[in-house]
Amino acid sequence: MNLDHIDLNLLIYLDVLLRERNVTRSASLLGITQPAMSNSLKRLREAFNDPILVRTSDGMMPTERAMQMQSSVRQILASIEQVIEPTTEFDTASTDRVFRIMTSDYGESTLMPYVLERLAQEAPGVVLDILNPSDMSFLEVEQGQVDLVINRFDSMPQSFHQVTLWRDSFSCLFSVQNPVAQDFTLESYLDANHVWVSKTGMGAGMGITPKDTNRLGWVDEALLRIGHKRRISVFTRHYQSAALLAEQKGLVVTIPTRAALAQKNNPRVVIQPPPFDIPGFEFKMAWSPLLQHNRAHQWMRRLIIDIAQSAPVS
Repeated sequence: MNLDHIDLNLLIYLDVLLRERNVTRSASLLGITQPAMSNSLKRLREAFNDPILVRTSDGMMPTERAMQMQSSVRQILASIEQVIEPTTEFDTASTDRVFRIMTSDYGESTLMPYVLERLAQEAPGVVLDILNPSDMSFLEVEQGQVDLVINRFDSMPQSFHQVTLWRDSFSCLFSVQNPVAQDFTLESYLDANHVWVSKTGMGAGMGITPKDTNRLGWVDEALLRIGHKRRISVFTRHYQSAALLAEQKGLVVTIPTRAALAQKNNPRVVIQPPPFDIPGFEFKMAWSPLLQHNRAHQWMRRLIIDIAQSAPVS
């Protein structure tokens, strides 16, 4: 390849094209016309002697070579951004930066209210774009399209930076009129009907049933370890919806304690510890290595860590 045919702008265009896989949308994001974007794609094809993007029934798709280049191109641009980034501190008072944060409704209800309160005081121009865990993939996070992923995880890419924000336990919610309220034991727990909530806030896939014990998560795994199984009547991916369902007379909801305590002033429900041991979990914040040295990103990470360390449990 003749490097004389490649300039920094062309690499930026390549990065956006591979991410968006759409010429019109890429042009809009870069603030250029569609003909100019098409011409840049033509130059890229000539420079790399590869189609880069090809049209399929599912839209424009990157070629094998383009996929292989994608992470390297992103790393090159991140390195350049780090070199030319101003050495001055992030100006919280004047910034209007948008931070994209992927979290479940557990994170939205237990952490984000405190984050918004601090932002109003320290960086009133900051905008939060909160995404559901199912909105984007780990690959897109790794590419820096999302600033932070805040959730509990079974696993994540080894390249991610991560920190534990807090540990949480589990609690049970049920109606004051539920028969288990009179005698909440393991036996009465197993006799009740239950609401299942996704362990990560991410969809468990189509067609999940109570028989899918290998996909049901920590509560059911804890029961299996002592030789029991609960009767699940409702499946949901939302902790707050589950908490509301606890008001139904015949249902028991087992969710993280911080989410359960959002109902502590609800006179219609009772909060109790589970009648068996469920291991706690770590609530983590993770981010792409591409954003590790970004000053605005560093500031937001410090802010969230500070909030998590001081946020009340109840």
